[in-house]
Amino acid sequence: MKVQAKTKLPTVWGIFYMYAFSDLQNEPMPHLALLRNFDPSKPCLVRVHSECITGDLMGSTRCDCGDQFKSSMQKIGSEGGILLYLRQEGRGIGIINKMKVYNVQDEKGLNTVDANVHLGFEPDERTYETAVEMLKFFGLEQIRLLTNNPEKVEFLQKAGIEVIERVPVSGIVRSENKSYLKAKRDLMGHFLDLKDGQ
Repeated sequence: MKVQAKTKLPTVWGIFYMYAFSDLQNEPMPHLALLRNFDPSKPCLVRVHSECITGDLMGSTRCDCGDQFKSSMQKIGSEGGILLYLRQEGRGIGIINKMKVYNVQDEKGLNTVDANVHLGFEPDERTYETAVEMLKFFGLEQIRLLTNNPEKVEFLQKAGIEVIERVPVSGIVRSENKSYLKAKRDLMGHFLDLKDGQ
């Protein structure tokens, strides 16, 4: 995987530099890295964010992905660091299957984990080899990882990236995503500080 393009990107969170990673020069959906004021000689603040078209772009309240993306960009914009944007929509099953999962949830009342399994998928089919490769490209061996997902921490650690701190990333609890967040906490082990009764 190579850097196919790099550009300066002014955002509401400050000026970032965006890198596109792909094996193909004209890849229509490359993985992206957004960098702001980081020193690779120090533990870097990093967010490994999997694409969520509905949450990141369309403001969906069924999940907390868009909230996590914005809060991560805000924190990195303030402190410096890197956000890796991985193209693995719907926890690795793609937007079409994600929409089918939504329909199963609505029609059968299943949670996000059971709906995936009902359609023949694992609860989470994402992998993070690409993130490891990108982090090593930037010379990062020690990071402060913005995540609530213990599997993400474990994967990076086993791949040789030392996670010296897990930094919680915030989302907003809404009526539309309460059951989703509860499933992530109770069934997937995510570190989520939900109020009693949620």
